[in-house]
Amino acid sequence: MTTIEAAAQAVRDTGGELRAGGTDVMSRAAGTPVDLLGIPGLRGTEWRPDGSARIGALTPIADVLADDRLAAAYPALAATAAAIATPQIRNVATVGGNLLQRNRCWYLRHPAFTCHQTGGDSCPARDGAHLYSAVVDQGPCIAPHPSSLAVALLAYAATADVHGRSPLGIAELYGDGADPTRDHLLDPGEILQAVLMPAPTPGERAAYRRATAREMAEWPLVEAVARLTLDGDTVTSAAVAAGGIARTPLLLPEVAGALVGKPATEETLTAAADLAAARCNPLPNNAYKVALLRATLIDTLTACSSPG
Repeated sequence: MTTIEAAAQAVRDTGGELRAGGTDVMSRAAGTPVDLLGIPGLRGTEWRPDGSARIGALTPIADVLADDRLAAAYPALAATAAAIATPQIRNVATVGGNLLQRNRCWYLRHPAFTCHQTGGDSCPARDGAHLYSAVVDQGPCIAPHPSSLAVALLAYAATADVHGRSPLGIAELYGDGADPTRDHLLDPGEILQAVLMPAPTPGERAAYRRATAREMAEWPLVEAVARLTLDGDTVTSAAVAAGGIARTPLLLPEVAGALVGKPATEETLTAAADLAAARCNPLPNNAYKVALLRATLIDTLTACSSPG
């Protein structure tokens, strides 16, 4: 395809899926792929006069990681990009693909099972293998959302530039997780063009942390991004998001609210993390993720509040 309009029409005509880097859609052999790579204007970073940035949806994750200006302006985004997959995958996987990929539930991807995601009337994971499933129950499906970049973009209050409609906040891109058939809320033929990053906040500190079963090439069990500004040791603004715990990436306003106006002490950070843990309702075999969430948030907030 050479235009975004032609790609959108091809999806509507064929029922196929958009292909960017191909690291997800090709592994699933998901219908007729509609290739985006030949469409101009979807790759690279454009800086605006106000200090904001537009990151094209076809920008490889490796390019985000290699961009020193992006790393300086949005350090937690760069740290998130560095943790994704392997160098080989980051060279081809794209920003848009990471945001809009399908989840990795075993039951969804196994041909012997049906579930809510495929039009069935049950969730096999609830009574079966749910070691890695969501601990914040948003609806029928408990597959955690797989996008790490979405967690960072939530925390940075980014917006999604979608062809043919007004920009969406990242939370709007995913909704409330109640529809088990959708990993995002874009309709067929609606194409993500770019991510719009607001200008960085002067003096802000930001950090990304994740807990994984191994060091590299692993999906996070829990991950978190935090942004803090401080006046002395008092938190004056905060944004906190987490992934791996729900059907959608989650902004944690209760955690941020517990920080603002208080000193960034161990007691304050721990109490804030406890609020996130309190909203969880785990299944019998994944309660460990609640403790991981709490610890990961404390680690992330500590990194933000420490000087240097």
